[in-house]
Order: sequence, then C-alpha cells, then structure tokens
Amino acid sequence: MNRKRKCILLAVLLSALVFLNACGGQTPSHSRHDGTKTFIFGDTTFNAENGIADINPHNSSGGWGCIRYGVGETLFRFTDSMEMEPWLAENWEHTDDVTWKIEIKEGITFTSGRKVDAAAVKECLEALMKAHPRAAGDLHIKAMEAGEQTLTIRTDIPVPALPSYLADPYSCIIDMEEGVDEDGIVCGTGPYEAVSLETDQRLVLVKNKNYWDGEPNIDTIIIRNISDGDTLTAALQSGEIDAAYGIPYLSYPLFENENYIFTGCSTSRVFFGAMNFESPITSDPAVRKAIAMGIDKEGFVKALMNGNGEAASGVYPENFSFGGKMVHTETYDPEEAKAVLEEAGWTDRDGDGVREKDGVPLVLRWLTYPSRQELPLLAESAQATLGEIGIRVEINNTPDHSSVCADKNAWDIYVSAMVTAPTGDPEYFFNYHCLDSSAHNDGGYHSDRLEALAQKLSGTFDTEKRAKLAVRMQQTLLDDNACVFVAHLRMNMIARAGVTGLTAHPCDYYEITAELDVK
Repeated sequence: MNRKRKCILLAVLLSALVFLNACGGQTPSHSRHDGTKTFIFGDTTFNAENGIADINPHNSSGGWGCIRYGVGETLFRFTDSMEMEPWLAENWEHTDDVTWKIEIKEGITFTSGRKVDAAAVKECLEALMKAHPRAAGDLHIKAMEAGEQTLTIRTDIPVPALPSYLADPYSCIIDMEEGVDEDGIVCGTGPYEAVSLETDQRLVLVKNKNYWDGEPNIDTIIIRNISDGDTLTAALQSGEIDAAYGIPYLSYPLFENENYIFTGCSTSRVFFGAMNFESPITSDPAVRKAIAMGIDKEGFVKALMNGNGEAASGVYPENFSFGGKMVHTETYDPEEAKAVLEEAGWTDRDGDGVREKDGVPLVLRWLTYPSRQELPLLAESAQATLGEIGIRVEINNTPDHSSVCADKNAWDIYVSAMVTAPTGDPEYFFNYHCLDSSAHNDGGYHSDRLEALAQKLSGTFDTEKRAKLAVRMQQTLLDDNACVFVAHLRMNMIARAGVTGLTAHPCDYYEITAELDVK
C-alpha cells in the first residue's frame, strides 16, 4: 500500500472511530454531525467464490468489482436502453475492417493524478492482453498507436463487437504506472478511490475529489461481502448496511414497505447447467435430454424465485431479438423423460427408484455454489423432480466450486449464474463458454457446426445477420442438450428509505456512481 493510500485509510478509520463513539452504540445515521456521509453496501458476490477476489480488472472477474463500485470506468458504456455511448472516449471511428480510431476525452485524470491520454490507455490495454486470456481472445489486438489523445487500434481479424468488449469490466482503464498493489487495489478514473481491500471481507472507498464528471456525494463507502442471504437480510433490517445486492427473493416481502426502496430491472443473467462431456453419465445424449425434460422451470420461477424472473428457453431472455421463443427446447415432461431413459437402456431393475445401465446407477453429481442465493434452491428442486424419473442427484454446493469444476472427474453438471449478453451482443456467451477456445468451456463441449457458426459471427458486422446467427448457435447447443437454461433473473437492489441515486442497470455493471446519496 503506498504512502498516500495509507494516510487516507488512517484518516478514514479515525473518522469512523469518532463517529461510532459519538453514536453511543446505537444504530448510526450515516450522515454525520460534521457534514460527512458514509454509505455501507452489502453484496453476496464480492468474493473469490465469484472470481472477484480484488478490484484488479486484469485478474479473473475483478473488473466487475472495479466498475460496480465506482473505481474504474471504460472507454465506452451502455445506456439504460443498452445503447452504446462514449465514456472515457470522446468518439470513435471504424476506418476499415480491422482499424479503429478512438479519441480520448480531455481533462480526465486517474486518482493517482496522472492524466488519461492515449499513451496511458495503450499501456493499460497492453497489460490487459498479457494478463487476461479471455480479453486477449475477444479483442484480437495486433497493434496500437498512441497520439496525444487519439488511440489507433488494429486487430488481426475483423472484430465487429470491439466497442462492446471495450465496455466489458475487464477493460476498465487503470494507471499502469501506479500499478496494482499487493491487495489488488488499482487507480482508476471513477468517482471513488479504493484505500483498503480485504478479500472476502470489505472494500473501503473514499470520494475522488478530482472526479471529472461531477462531485460525488458520499465521503466514505464501505462494500461488505455478506455471502449468506439470511445474514444480508438481517443486516439491512437492523440498519447495519444502507443497501444490499443479493437479498434472497423469498425475503423480499420483509422489505415491501415505506421503510425501503427497490431498484430493479430485467437482465440476461441466467441460471443454467453445463453438461460434462467427459463424464460417463452426461456424455450420454439420452441422459442429457432427460435432464432437460426433468427440470420444472416454471415451478422453480413461481415458487422459489417468487416470480422474479422468467423460465428460460435458451441463452437469452424474451426481450432480445435473438432470445426467448426464437429457439425451441425441451419442456418439462417427466413421462417422456422416463421413456427416453427407458429406450436408452436406463432401467430400474431392483426397484430402488434409481435407474441403472450395465450395472452403473444413474447418479448425477450436481455442482453449484451458495453465494447466488437461489442456486442451492434450484439444486434441491431438481433433486426432487429428477428423482421422480429415476435420476439420483447428489448436490455439491460449495464456495470452492471453481477448483472442483477444474476436475472433470468430480462432477456431471455445473450449475451457475451468468449474464449472457451484458453488452446486448450475442457473441459474448459463446466466446466465454461454448467454443474450443473458450476460457470457461467447463464441460469440454465441442460442435463442428457451432465452431463454424461462431467463425461466421465473429466477422459479421450487420446486426440483423448477427441476430440470425445467434439463433442458429443457440439451437445447436439446445439440440445437443449441451446446456440446460432454467431461468432468467430480475435483478434488484434494496435500500433503506433515504438512499437516492442507486439504480439497477440491465447489464449489471454499474452500481456505485457519483449520483449516489444518503439522507
């Protein structure tokens, strides 16, 4: 931790101590007598379990913490209607299939004090390409040239979605001269500066007094990792925190009164299971088809998500031109699922309720994790409905899911939650999950057809043609039952009355902004 950051942190801690003593042990009001303001935000996902061990955008999913909590910003961003607009960029020009010219806004500095110019952006993107395999695979940057405020990017192949990738959290522009400290803290351009970070515990932020886009309202922000949904619920009820991300849907009725406010929107985040094609169980097409038929999606959404979502057909929700009913998939049909298994030779000869084939019981090892509150509930729901068709489900619900997932002998289906189209473009999901080159093709799925379609998509600029290709790619996945898509979520944050400027966004990137305020 550098000297400046140590001094700021000491001042914050001393101020907090005086503040708590003045409160006399009572639940504090977060506007202090000296006129300063503190905001405490509880989040179930700010942890290593979700790939956010720190706020370094070049490390795993650290960019999500960087951009969500107001530390980092990207060259481009998305409006509430998911239209692309410049952010740190002033404008951009696509001069030919592989060349992009981006003008950087004047008058922006990092929290280190360094000016944000084309050279600084170039340094950041070069470091990103070296450290982040997915970013390198998305961006395909061959060369960059930095003028005063103009950055020219040349790619080795046409990349129609390049501006979208430069709006991804991994593309937060950070000061590489300042670097990344031992705790994973970076210097960005956002309304808040990180001064302290404890993985799986908390992040302390202070106002960036030199922020380029208006003065932030809050002096100190504390992001607390609270992975347990019931604990998060209790913290908001008691006043320990001002707002929360990840309150269980079944707890919502506790906050549906004048003391709290909801901010929410539909997103492309989906609960889905990836089949393990190296498993002797889920490498069987009949088993995959039966699993897809044996999960009651509608029942899960109504009963366990409290209606805060919609049953999924494919990768993308209904409000996307290439989503919803544009594809067809298996529907919940236990009797047909039984027939599929029976025909494939999976029978229950000993009458114990579990089918067998060649002496091997039909046991499905279901891997998931607890910090997305409804994932364990989905596991239990599927355990019940799949059990009715003769599949015994063994649930491994663990924060260490990433390590388990790396061992292909340890699971049959890996069920997680993912924003499938945070940029509004279909390419993201397939590049991330489904191709031979994907960083997270967890089940080892391969399809010659999908690879060919993906190659075509990567070179297609026309949005209507991209949408049609996305439908064909989804249908390929669904025909193979390589994944089962269960439900798209409605994302909500809940805050105590008096909090303003906290607004949910469809891409799930932007949370802490300069507009945030507390009374």
